[in-house]
Amino acid sequence: MQALLQYPHLDVHIFESAAAFKEAGLAIGVTRNAQAALDLIGPPAPQLLKNAGAVPMRGVRFMIAQGDGQGEVINEVDDISAGKRLTSIIHRAAYLEQLLAGVPKERLHASKKLTSVDRPHDGVGPITLHFKDGTTHECDILIGADGIHSTVRKLILGENDPAASPRNTGLWIVMTLQPYAKAQASIGQGLVDSQDAREYSWVGQGTYVMHNVLSDGELVQFVIGSSDPEAEASDRWTRTVTAEEIKKLYIDWPPHLKQALLCQEPEQNALYLWEHPPAHSYVSGPLCVMGDAAHATTPWQGSGGGMSIEDSLILSTVLGRAKSPTEAQAALRAYDQVRRPRTQRIVESSRHTGLMLIGRGGHTGIEMKERGNLLSRWDFILDIDMLEHRNEAIQKMQDELAALG
Repeated sequence: MQALLQYPHLDVHIFESAAAFKEAGLAIGVTRNAQAALDLIGPPAPQLLKNAGAVPMRGVRFMIAQGDGQGEVINEVDDISAGKRLTSIIHRAAYLEQLLAGVPKERLHASKKLTSVDRPHDGVGPITLHFKDGTTHECDILIGADGIHSTVRKLILGENDPAASPRNTGLWIVMTLQPYAKAQASIGQGLVDSQDAREYSWVGQGTYVMHNVLSDGELVQFVIGSSDPEAEASDRWTRTVTAEEIKKLYIDWPPHLKQALLCQEPEQNALYLWEHPPAHSYVSGPLCVMGDAAHATTPWQGSGGGMSIEDSLILSTVLGRAKSPTEAQAALRAYDQVRRPRTQRIVESSRHTGLMLIGRGGHTGIEMKERGNLLSRWDFILDIDMLEHRNEAIQKMQDELAALG
């Protein structure tokens, strides 16, 4: 929305199915490629990260949690040795608040759950959106940013398309936030330091832990994870994890980590990780999907939020150049050609990376250290030339317009 508002010839509105604009979940990582996309969107975009309390990570470390080499570093990178920006960690709710702060109130519409879309039979003219409350809205283009359960995705692909709905990977996580002082007291200043903020991923044998600092150094996020092969491809979205189960899973982990992980509650709600199968298109005429509606992914490579930001750059770039509904549809086709191959590759890579980090990828932590190539799995994600990527989309749009004659 912020990116599209730069173009006065576009009349942009947001329709939210919930009764209020709010964000669920804890934190997201805004990786180097996403930060480059924000720079290209324009000066206000990077400032929103800072306003929302984003904490730039000075480094990322992958550690051995169990077995031979426990406590050793598998791979690491820091901003000084890399000479590049790394990930910034930001609380979802704080970021959403900043994103919506500059949007005119008359363009925000809550309690608008989309049920169907009417398109003109000849393909000419506006489309009509129908909402559950009985209201309608006419528009030229519909961008579905409606999440993993996307209605717009089903309208594009068809209800019976195998890629229309997400699939359960069988991996699960529990996310918690702890006050900075409590977390630091549990696992030590060397591992939790807002002045030298680093993201840690601990690779176990069927278990995983990640922790990082967010909210201007006030909070520490912990993510623990494991796998449940019986849930793979099932329709289960959550499971209950007891304190006793966590204790057993992490019984031979480093003591300081176990102290931080042992939950005070007897039970916690764990989330199964789902992803979208690859779709044959993100676009159908005047309809398109972006973000989790297009390429819902597991979080193992911290790229869900970054892909959405990249989508925003490309969509706003091509739609900002469209002067008619016909040109706008050409813009959507260009977006699909550029974004779909990259994002679906990231979804696939994230799933395989997750199996490695959870200790199900066929290699122990010490073997991954000896190979020394874990971090290279992020290269194609982080080191993309976003300016070139944007220019490719512009060229694709020009090709589409030329084909129209």
